[in-house]
Amino acid sequence: MHLTPAMKDFILHWGEMGAKWGTNRSVAQIHALLHIAPEPLTAEEISEVLSLARSNVSTGLKELQGWNLVEGKREIGERRDRFHSVRDMFELVTRVIEERRAREFAPTLAALQRVREEAEQDATPQDVKERIDETLQTMELFDGWYQDVSKLPRRVQMAALNLGGRIARLLPK
Repeated sequence: MHLTPAMKDFILHWGEMGAKWGTNRSVAQIHALLHIAPEPLTAEEISEVLSLARSNVSTGLKELQGWNLVEGKREIGERRDRFHSVRDMFELVTRVIEERRAREFAPTLAALQRVREEAEQDATPQDVKERIDETLQTMELFDGWYQDVSKLPRRVQMAALNLGGRIARLLPK
């Protein structure tokens, strides 16, 4: 596969962003390549195009599969899996948000609930208890909103997104 300058820039930028998103550069570059590749690629092809060690590619593919961002399939008569990224951008973003919620936000909610219960049993000062409770309530509010919106049909979610900031005009100030 030949990479144009624009394709290289896309892959390099996605890789740089990987560190900010909580993954390493190689994993993000693998995802970027699979995201823009016209056809699914084997691990060997990915390794060759990105000049990465085959073991690094294998590890990266496993991580991306764990995030449900990359899928592998094998054609009849082929020995190797071919990998592709989720193509639908709405679905891709939804999967990332769901995984981050499951890995980061939900455990934090559970920890805050435990901390709040513990604070009720020990000598935690009242103002600290109130701050913990406010933090938990705010996070639960956002989580409840997200869960409600995620249950809406995609067309309704898209309509709300397309409204964007214009919805603020409809709300009381």
